[in-house]
Amino acid sequence: MASSSQTRKTAAPIRVGIGGWTFPPWRDGVFYPPGLAQSRELEYAASVLTAIEVNGTFYGSQKPATFAAWAEQVPERFVFSLKAPRFATHRRVLGEAGESVQRFLDSGIVELGPKLGPILWQLPATKAFDAADLEAFFALLPARAHGRDLTHVLDARHASFASGAYVRLARKHGIATVYTDSPDYPNIADRTADTVYARLMAASERYANGYAPSALARWHERAQAWARGEAPADLPRVVPTGPRSRTRQVFVYFINGDKTRAPRAAQALLARMKG
Repeated sequence: MASSSQTRKTAAPIRVGIGGWTFPPWRDGVFYPPGLAQSRELEYAASVLTAIEVNGTFYGSQKPATFAAWAEQVPERFVFSLKAPRFATHRRVLGEAGESVQRFLDSGIVELGPKLGPILWQLPATKAFDAADLEAFFALLPARAHGRDLTHVLDARHASFASGAYVRLARKHGIATVYTDSPDYPNIADRTADTVYARLMAASERYANGYAPSALARWHERAQAWARGEAPADLPRVVPTGPRSRTRQVFVYFINGDKTRAPRAAQALLARMKG
């Protein structure tokens, strides 16, 4: 049996963050220090977190210079996840999104360099699982673009995706699947790629850190299990067993619920990881 030190050496990196960095209720000491210039909010967030999921790319295109500027403001090992544009995901036929997908990949995202993390393709909650259409969509997502390896993650929000057919299809194409703790969307903990991507949306104002200490302790344990390539036994899986493969990276984002608590939840989880 490997020692704990050996486990730490072989475990995948775990990155913890929030959705975006521009949110007025986080100012004036809630998250950002009083008096901090808005132009320095990304720099500050990146100094205490290890990842951010960018929501602005979902609503509109950004300039290459913008991506480059973001990269310059964060530490070397910081990572941005980018939510892909709604023009590619919010359509009746996903397999016809090729032009929108390519436009996004050509928009300058590679200016983030090694700080470019997963691309999140979030489907609307009304979009049901259609194997043929989804396979056509997955075929549009390249493994590389402009000299950079790409990681793709699907956020499937319709209950019909909680099926063995979906899990097998995602594994076939190496597309990671979002796990969420929200009761409003399917909770699919099946690992479908070598990236694990959790979007935690149950933060509550009842707790200073958004989650009870016991809940954060469980998320710490689950993240560590994912990083070791294991499946947390207490999370729901569609397929009881699955292929054991090396986990390359783990992302845990505190996204919604009581959003004002999200940064504190992320910081509390990071503090547990540092021991």
